[in-house]
Amino acid sequence: MSPSYYRQNLRANRLNQRANRPFPGFSHRQAKQQGSALVIGIFVITVMFLMSAALINVLEDADEQVSLEVWGTRALFAANSGADRALAQLFPLTATDSSAASCTNVKEWKNLPSVPGFHGCSVVLACVTNTVSSVKSYRITSTATCKTGNCSGNDSSCLRVNRQVEVEARD
Repeated sequence: MSPSYYRQNLRANRLNQRANRPFPGFSHRQAKQQGSALVIGIFVITVMFLMSAALINVLEDADEQVSLEVWGTRALFAANSGADRALAQLFPLTATDSSAASCTNVKEWKNLPSVPGFHGCSVVLACVTNTVSSVKSYRITSTATCKTGNCSGNDSSCLRVNRQVEVEARD
């Protein structure tokens, strides 16, 4: 068999292989297909990493919001308790007449009860007297601050929440 026969046969085989391809330009040769799965795998891993990082950030933000909500509620209830205490001092049940009401009776609240609701909280009370047309009115301001973590310095673990309640009463 002559070399020209082999060339003709080789050429016919190549044309036959091209005709049997499913898509023009699609190669059956494995050398041209190597690495495509690797590229797709890296893309999928990158997308999954970005999605998991976003989910972690969302969960951290939700956790911080829950903590702020809990400590804010504790501060609000502590401020309400301070206002109630100041009203009880302003208008004592043992008073014999209405002239007993005086802002001087409202004292600082240094020693909060040692119950879980007041842990880490402090309350500051203020009382102001106003007289309009011989009617005395009293404005009580109760400011509560609840904190947790290391709040002495510039620490990121510090969580501090303030709530203020104002109550007006008259004689």
